[in-house]
Amino acid sequence: MKAVYQTDRGKVRAHNEDAGGFFLNQDGSLLAVVADGMGGHRAGDVASEMCVSKLKKEWEASTGIKTADDAEKWLKAQVTAVNELLFDHSKSHVECEGMGTTLVAAITTNHFATIVNIGDSRGYLLNESGFKQITEDHSLVNELVRSGQISREDAENHPRKNVLLRALGTEKTVEMDIKTVIFEEGDILLLCSDGLSNKVPEEELKEILLKEEGLEQRAETLISLANENGGEDNITLTIVEFSKPSEGGNE
Repeated sequence: MKAVYQTDRGKVRAHNEDAGGFFLNQDGSLLAVVADGMGGHRAGDVASEMCVSKLKKEWEASTGIKTADDAEKWLKAQVTAVNELLFDHSKSHVECEGMGTTLVAAITTNHFATIVNIGDSRGYLLNESGFKQITEDHSLVNELVRSGQISREDAENHPRKNVLLRALGTEKTVEMDIKTVIFEEGDILLLCSDGLSNKVPEEELKEILLKEEGLEQRAETLISLANENGGEDNITLTIVEFSKPSEGGNE
């Protein structure tokens, strides 16, 4: 596996409330994470950083995750624990009241990728079948699209586009989506916050990921494009490419 993580404050926001990274466990399997925090008094960056730090710590100590079932169980247990951690922190620290974060994370091995998501940060898969979003946004606007009340075109500029139906840490319990896909040589997984997906159309995401450039350069191009198109939000992404082993991880 090769992987890259990049984040950018964007052109408008005073602070970066996104966090993420990619990390290796004891067996050399990779966990990629993107979290987009929310909350007053800069509590959003507290939520996203706590989420990523907890997942990083638990993943780097883990071993024996060989099957998709193992991966799904691990993600369910750890994301549930993170939710409790964030919820308890917000209750005991008044400055963090109401804080929360989106989450999209993926365990990738030489056979499969298992993805968990809560909120509107997204996972995309590029493979021989094409390029497609493999997560479902937990947002008011996406629910309106799903129920046929508005079109996907209407959703792009809807005034309540940022209203989430699910977030990590805002309630005592949390619902999450977990799915596993086949991950093969040459496939690319893109995890990103809505600062990227709201600003760069899917066709352009695909074109840039297909370029014959290093992962770092492709990531920089994606962030630059989001900023050129407005950069109103923080922009964060992790790209995992199924090729040779990764050299390591960062946060």
